[in-house]
Amino acid sequence: MDNQSAAGAREIDQRGDRDETTHERLDRNFGDLLQEVRVAQTGVQILFAFLLTLPFATRFNETTAGDRAVYVVTLLASAAASAFLLAPVSYHRMVFRQNRKRELVNSASRLAQCGLGCLVVAMVGAVFVVMDVVVGLGGAIAAAAAVGVLCCSLWYALPLLGSGGVMASRG
Repeated sequence: MDNQSAAGAREIDQRGDRDETTHERLDRNFGDLLQEVRVAQTGVQILFAFLLTLPFATRFNETTAGDRAVYVVTLLASAAASAFLLAPVSYHRMVFRQNRKRELVNSASRLAQCGLGCLVVAMVGAVFVVMDVVVGLGGAIAAAAAVGVLCCSLWYALPLLGSGGVMASRG
């Protein structure tokens, strides 16, 4: 391929700050996504392991029926978060070398968002169950609500605020 053809294959992204081909951009986006998923998956695995051992703790039988119901929802949300966050890896293996990178990146992004949504539910539920046992129902509700608001604020509201957000860089 001559220089003119190579230059014609390159494009500037929507913001105009990258000079890369569509394939390069998709590869970069998928690599970035996998790095993000690795971070989230570690937390999900630790939470899931904790939740799997909880029923075997001595005091678990002393929990209320309500706490056990929240526990079940929390455990299932944690399992779902793990499944959603691992799905891009399996998806990639299934479509490897089929020229479906754009589909992979778009689907993997949606799967990761679903995984993070399930993770919020799991974190809120875990905080609720533990706090209910430790400090009672009122403290559990307050702590779980605070964790939910914090996660939703940082994970969803802050990115939607964009450059005008509270944490916008200066200078």
